[in-house]
Amino acid sequence: MKRARLVLGLIAGVVLIVSSGAHSFLGWKSLSERMAVAQVPSDLQTGLRIGWQFAGAAMLVLGVIVIAIFAGRLRGQRPSLMPAVAVCILYLAFGAWALAVSGGDLFFMIFVVPGAMLGVAANGHER
Repeated sequence: MKRARLVLGLIAGVVLIVSSGAHSFLGWKSLSERMAVAQVPSDLQTGLRIGWQFAGAAMLVLGVIVIAIFAGRLRGQRPSLMPAVAVCILYLAFGAWALAVSGGDLFFMIFVVPGAMLGVAANGHER
C-alpha cells in the first residue's frame, strides 16, 4: 500500500504539470478571446495575462516539487512530505472556495481532485 500511495503522489504531480499547461495555454486562449469580444481594455488584459501566466508557472513548479518528493521516496530517500501537504491544503482550500463562489461549477474540481490525491498519497508515511 505504501508504494501505491507513492505512485499516487507521482500521478498527482503529473496532473499538476498537465493542468499548468492547460491553464497557461488553453485557458488563456479562451479567456483572451472572450475579453476581446467584450472589448476589455488592453492594459487590463495585460495585467490579467501576467497574473494568469504566473499562476500557470507556479502550478508547474508545484508539480515538479511534488514529483521530486515522491520519486525520492520511491528510491528510498526521506524527503520531507511537508511541501506536498502544503500543496494538498492549498489545492483543497482553493478548490472549495472556487466551488463556493462559482455557485458549484464542477470545473473547479480540477483543484480538489489533485489536492485529494496528494492528501491520500502523503497520508500514512512517517513525516
